[in-house]
Amino acid sequence: MSYPGYPPQAGAYPPQPGFGPSQPAGYPPQPGVYPPQAGGYPPQPGSYPPQPSAYPPQPGAYPPQPGAYPPQAGAYPPLPTGSWGGGPSGGYPSAAPGSYPNPGYNAGMPGGTMPQQQGYPGQPGQMMPGYPQAPSPNPPMPGFGGAPAPMPGYPNVPSQNSSMPAYGGGAMPVVPPISRGFRGTINDFPGADPLKDVEVLRKAMKGFGTDEQAIIELLGSRSVKQRVPLLRAYKTSYGKDLLKDLHSELSGDFRNLVKAMLKSPAELDASELHDAMKGAGTDEACLIEVLSSRSNAEIKEINRVYKETYKKSLEDSIKSDTSGHFRRLLISLAQGNRDERENVDVSLAKQDAQALYAAGENKLGTDESKFNAILCARSRAHLRTVFHEYQKMCGRDIESSISREMSGDLESGMLALVKCIKNTPGYFAWRLYKSMKGLGTKDRTLIRIMISRSEVDLLDIRQEYVKNYGKSLYTHIHGDTSGDYRKLLLKLCGGND
Repeated sequence: MSYPGYPPQAGAYPPQPGFGPSQPAGYPPQPGVYPPQAGGYPPQPGSYPPQPSAYPPQPGAYPPQPGAYPPQAGAYPPLPTGSWGGGPSGGYPSAAPGSYPNPGYNAGMPGGTMPQQQGYPGQPGQMMPGYPQAPSPNPPMPGFGGAPAPMPGYPNVPSQNSSMPAYGGGAMPVVPPISRGFRGTINDFPGADPLKDVEVLRKAMKGFGTDEQAIIELLGSRSVKQRVPLLRAYKTSYGKDLLKDLHSELSGDFRNLVKAMLKSPAELDASELHDAMKGAGTDEACLIEVLSSRSNAEIKEINRVYKETYKKSLEDSIKSDTSGHFRRLLISLAQGNRDERENVDVSLAKQDAQALYAAGENKLGTDESKFNAILCARSRAHLRTVFHEYQKMCGRDIESSISREMSGDLESGMLALVKCIKNTPGYFAWRLYKSMKGLGTKDRTLIRIMISRSEVDLLDIRQEYVKNYGKSLYTHIHGDTSGDYRKLLLKLCGGND
């Protein structure tokens, strides 16, 4: 076969002047011929078999020069050139499952950084500049491309179970999250048009009296991303502020519910956190509820909106309104820096359970900072395993130990955090039940939860509610509220169980 750029040969290239004696064809070099070159390639097991009349090494032979080899049948197709991670505009594609990512990844893994391999295209587990990555026929090496990066701050722990190595010690078993599809009660309304919707709202408020039912039907059937644009559309169409018009036309809890529904999730959370710390007294339960149940991305957005709206950081507000270990707990949660992977390492979970036991039940006094560090940084899936291991180890659940070791706001905050991590829908069912139990209703809590969970997991909350309290959420709302306020809450509830 002839190659572009080389004269056709009936065999091998003749020895070139100055290249030393000829040697047997193929790799590897024979003893006593060429000394190893700095930066050269070590002999690889399974490398190319000896070829008849192979070429002697040429200066600058590897990597292949432009125009050197033509595409071979069955070889990898050429790719557009570009830098690693260049995205749609060019460059290499993302690493295929099982192949190595770019050198230097997982630099913190035990054993040092991943060696930068350069070999022949087609060899398992190697990559060569200019060749695309291909799925490796061999399983990935633990801790390299086939496993997630080590968790920051987690110690290297010898695995107590060979099938479940510790973080930082190798590949972690993956527990896939349970996906049950959409579990909210409010979804996008097909074909919703903000300009047409604000006409309905304007007509409902214009003239003598207000058509509350029209407002209930419209807002109760729009998702939050369809409701928020109504503020701008109303001002565009009528040159007026929708919130001010609604405020003047409506009253009581119904007005509060309608106005809250026109805020983005981060705006609603930021305003709830601000009001929980405003004035005399603090609604500690609200602070824990919001900060313990939101994702990292949601907490970061809450911080941004809070600072933009109130000209003060959320952390500064927490510092000025709370104290002691409870303040530390809230500040930790407000960082939005919890690990969010679904990986569970049983050996590390056992170590964390032992650390919690040593910091509480097995110690004179309590090391609250150890509870804080574990409960605020570890992933939810990991913590659920920690709680299970804790109960197996010391014979009582983590809540009982917290109640024995702590008191006041810290105790209630830690208990709420554990309850939320163990079973988030069950936690919100409990919060809703407490908001309506007894004399009077904590309407602010009821409004906040019904809005914030209506597009997340309200169907699951309804199931937990009827299972734990013997009657449906719908029935309890119906019996504890009244009028247009009740109608809109029931619209958010989405049905009876």
